[in-house]
Amino acid sequence: MKRSNHHQLYYQPKNIWVGDVMPYASNGKFYIYHQRDTRNPGPFGEPFGWALATTEDFVHYQDFGESLLRGADDERDQFIYAGSVFEADGKVHAFYTGYNREFLKEGKTSQVLLHAESDDFVHWKKSEQALQLEPQPGYDIRNWRDPFIVWDDENEEYLLILGARKGQDKHLQTGRLVKFTSKDLKDWDFKGDFWAPNLYTMFEMPELFKIGDWWYLVYSEYSDKNKILYRMSKSLNGPWIKPKDDAFDGRAYYAGRTAFDGKRRVLFGWVPTKKDDEDLNNYLWGGTLVPHEVYQREDFSLGVKPVAQVWEAFQSGIEKAKTQIRTVDTREEKVLIENTGEIFKFETTLTFTEGTSDFSIRLYKNEETDESYEFRFNLDDSILSFDKNPCYPWFQYMNKGLTRPLNLKPGKEYNLKVIVDDSILTLYIDGLALNARVYHKFGQSLAMTATNGTLDLDKIRFSNKLN
Repeated sequence: MKRSNHHQLYYQPKNIWVGDVMPYASNGKFYIYHQRDTRNPGPFGEPFGWALATTEDFVHYQDFGESLLRGADDERDQFIYAGSVFEADGKVHAFYTGYNREFLKEGKTSQVLLHAESDDFVHWKKSEQALQLEPQPGYDIRNWRDPFIVWDDENEEYLLILGARKGQDKHLQTGRLVKFTSKDLKDWDFKGDFWAPNLYTMFEMPELFKIGDWWYLVYSEYSDKNKILYRMSKSLNGPWIKPKDDAFDGRAYYAGRTAFDGKRRVLFGWVPTKKDDEDLNNYLWGGTLVPHEVYQREDFSLGVKPVAQVWEAFQSGIEKAKTQIRTVDTREEKVLIENTGEIFKFETTLTFTEGTSDFSIRLYKNEETDESYEFRFNLDDSILSFDKNPCYPWFQYMNKGLTRPLNLKPGKEYNLKVIVDDSILTLYIDGLALNARVYHKFGQSLAMTATNGTLDLDKIRFSNKLN
């Protein structure tokens, strides 16, 4: 039996698994176009178009159901894969990927770029205007998708980028972004490669946006780290600089794009489910929508934090007194909350002393068996990781890719925030996030630990009731 969705905060319609999101924002409202998978009989079983939900607070959503409808089984858009939505010339435009899984068997191109227009964001009229944007000679006819369009002020034209790859061998690291340009959204000129770094077999969900003087290129890839990454440049022509930490989250957060409503930029990715709802198994395509607010740091790199209204969706809760975990050559632990429930938020301001080896937060802990899930801050190796604790018999959780680089300094204050919504655990600290999907809730306690040093905790707040 398929597991029902028990999330109370994060967006996932009942018996639906959310796929790639094509967000658009205007005047405080976010239009969340997304794919809906029914898992019948498994991921990509039944063809889908784009569904639409709108929100202004990321807690309450208006659901419009299927908005951009898929084509028939013999048409190019049997499935509607990712694309982008924007306004121009008094219309709402969608440039999207049409995919037909039967076409390859017939020797046809299986992925093409298509176009539709809307007057109200909900109802769409498909056109033939973009059908000439097929895979160019030398590019893989099976991988040509996820267009994104931005206006290029310098050249006074539209720039369209999409994920592609050279050749037909899908194992080669020839993944690249290619570009088209247009003055009128109708006639497009192919301009070759936009960025070809020889790092991945394929790019997905590319996006361009500008903050101040910097352009940011966001994309997803599935042959190296299987996550959302970004690059930055002073010019749309590059070079595209890799920041030291080039990600927003870990492996359990994929295929995200951002939208800007004039005040804030929000990244929409999905936390995947695992095969057979089992901690030891690999991830499946699709899951639950989780938003992060994106901001520009002082060094112009990008950080993320909770969307304020998501964090404020909880009641005020309780505040606990300052506490200290102090040890010389052992790991010490303090249980801070004994009965968390299965939806809650927790935060604390923390500092640690020079020489502290690590500290951690343990969730869904059973105090009798000592089993829990754990986010561990390894200060010696400067890595945040997620795992089951204890991992006996080793290993008890498939956590490949659930790490983030740390740059925490002793004596400096850091705000740690955690949101737990049923099987999703989301952690924020110092501009980075890490999501995890879990299925075995061992207990209801929350504890923190420290090893070989001192951890001071202040402003400890907890709430497990939504407004």
